[in-house]
Amino acid sequence: MELTKRFDLIKEVGEEIIKEDELKELLKTKKNPIAYDGFEPSGKIHIAQGLLRAININKMITAGCKFKMWVADWHAWANNKFDGDLEKIQTCGEYFIEVWKATGMDMTKVDFVWANKAMRDVNYWKTVMQVARNSTVKRITRCGQIMGRKEGESLQASQIFYPCMQAADIFYLNVDIAQLGMDQRKVNVLARELGPKLGFWKPIAVHHHMLMGLGQPPKGTVTTDRVIAMKMSKSNPDSAIFMTDTTEEVNRKLNKAYCPEGVIEENPVLEYCKYIVFEKIKEFKITRPEKFGGNISFKDYNGLETAFKNKKVHPMDLKTSTARYINELLEPVRNHFKTGKPAKLLKQVQGFEITK
Repeated sequence: MELTKRFDLIKEVGEEIIKEDELKELLKTKKNPIAYDGFEPSGKIHIAQGLLRAININKMITAGCKFKMWVADWHAWANNKFDGDLEKIQTCGEYFIEVWKATGMDMTKVDFVWANKAMRDVNYWKTVMQVARNSTVKRITRCGQIMGRKEGESLQASQIFYPCMQAADIFYLNVDIAQLGMDQRKVNVLARELGPKLGFWKPIAVHHHMLMGLGQPPKGTVTTDRVIAMKMSKSNPDSAIFMTDTTEEVNRKLNKAYCPEGVIEENPVLEYCKYIVFEKIKEFKITRPEKFGGNISFKDYNGLETAFKNKKVHPMDLKTSTARYINELLEPVRNHFKTGKPAKLLKQVQGFEITK
């Protein structure tokens, strides 16, 4: 693939890239750069973690990246997920991997690396210590947003380790590109600043868009805290569509979703169309009676957005069609979890209590 096409494909993933000129130079000099994403295994997996992550990773792979998926079980433990039950966290990690097997993620080109194994390596902890020694407590606590914590929130001592560990992950995994969500940018910036000082390198950060929850977004200026508040939340199940939700649950949640007529800014239903549905289909069809304008279809997202903005598409028609496409994308996952090991894992995870 031509350099320009590789760059453009990665730019489709990155709502923000730090920095674009560095990425271009990397692609010129390295045919297969190493990119990574990491996840805390916690609770049921929603479509932002499932479908959107698979879409993004496949684009990175197509652009020539070797992709590492960091199963951050010890990080989830430090962040007090499942009240610090490491066994439950690891069970959840296996469940996440089973979900991605059914989403179309190119599993043959993704290397899943468990943090639990790295924790036995003294070199890993040496890097964590190097990060900690070259950072202030204030700087590290400001990175608490990467754990879904608000700035200024009281943290457990274990959570202070977390940003130091995540910065160290990048160097331990020998990563060229940290391909994480916008909510992770503070620790990626920290790693970029510290890398050369510690004898490492300056990793490129490709931050993907954070998919909104289904409720009305909070008012206020755009800040990292607000972005975190707007995203899907497992502690509020109606704000998220989960990968194993039933057809009825998906329909109900989207029917209740925030979607004011003619409003395209911060509209979660339109977001799901833009970032998920149109990535998977060639034509978006809306079926409706002739008295309401008859059937209509769109070849691209911009056409749908313009029609909605001009009130040529009613919110209920948009919701109904979006629910149909989301359900089609979730059906292979539902089928995957009906029998065998996946079914057992899902039952276990559904029995776990969710903690923030």
